[in-house]
Amino acid sequence: MDGGQAAWTDISNNRVPDSPFETRSMPRRPFALSLILVPLLGWAGLPAAAQDRAPASPSGGDKGALSLLFENDIFYDADRDYTNGVGIAYTTAPADTPRWAIDAAHALPFFTKGGEVRTRFALGQEMFTPPDITLPNPPLTDRPYAGFLYASIGVAADSGVHLDQLQLTLGMIGPASLADRTQAFVHGIVGSRTPKGWATQLRNEPALVINYERAWKVVPPQSLLGGVFDIEPHYGVALGNVYDYVNIGAMARFGFNLPKDYGPMRIQPSLPGSDYFEPTADLGAYVFAGVDGRAVGRNLFLDGNSFVASRSVSRMNLVGDVTLGAALTFRAFRLAFSHVIRSREYKTQSDDSNFGAVNLSVRF
Repeated sequence: MDGGQAAWTDISNNRVPDSPFETRSMPRRPFALSLILVPLLGWAGLPAAAQDRAPASPSGGDKGALSLLFENDIFYDADRDYTNGVGIAYTTAPADTPRWAIDAAHALPFFTKGGEVRTRFALGQEMFTPPDITLPNPPLTDRPYAGFLYASIGVAADSGVHLDQLQLTLGMIGPASLADRTQAFVHGIVGSRTPKGWATQLRNEPALVINYERAWKVVPPQSLLGGVFDIEPHYGVALGNVYDYVNIGAMARFGFNLPKDYGPMRIQPSLPGSDYFEPTADLGAYVFAGVDGRAVGRNLFLDGNSFVASRSVSRMNLVGDVTLGAALTFRAFRLAFSHVIRSREYKTQSDDSNFGAVNLSVRF
């Protein structure tokens, strides 16, 4: 795409833009490009770090977990806004946590003390589209096409009551995310509409997000009506050139043989959760409901690129999610589905968005 050719569009006069981009200037932000290697170095350092691990869990039963995550609005016959997210993650058992991660967790003043420490490594891709993907040049009042390809490395400390999670995510926004090719490929296989507006997507930009979240069992598992329930409030913050926000919310669960976990993991921003889980019986199940509210200071997927002219829309400063779902655990497996209702994220968005999330975690 030609970065230098941009034209203002006078929407009130119904003039069509000469270029898919709206010219504007954005404040430049300091950004350490060298940090793009950190998650990959973390992956590479696992074998060596295994020589200096945490002591085994007192229970002796904790294991690591591999999780697969698929989020899409196809569950609700939609194809717009946050339309797809996929991820794969590995969370270590406490006994396999590298020493550097344990030292980092113990050094952080806001982390729970005396808890089991785990590390998390993840890869993922997200894509965002306007409401009508058949238009080669969508209206400037529609959210821009955007893709995000990333790697994450994180540390979690779990005391059994508190869960603290700190995660560093590095990746690429724009054509380098391969989101345009992914959507075209998948739509070709399933016979869905061909997306025609990816030429207008956000430009290439390195991405950095630092997330911190704390969840705690303010009401630990209690007996109720023949089942078990708990309540877990949470709060968090995200900083970087992709997202700046603070969030707060809570989740309640009810079922039988609740596993020792904090609910299924989701792609951020969302309710917090844990990839790992400790079953309390061979078979367990629960339903859950949660809310998460965010005060948003930055959303690159709506505000546009940080350093060059790009499309953008007027962002809503307050965004909320309502999540309803169910989870089933069977021995080493946990399967969960979440229905997410997200409030409008930008001022010209027609209504709330709905998407589903499927999470499969396997203990080993």
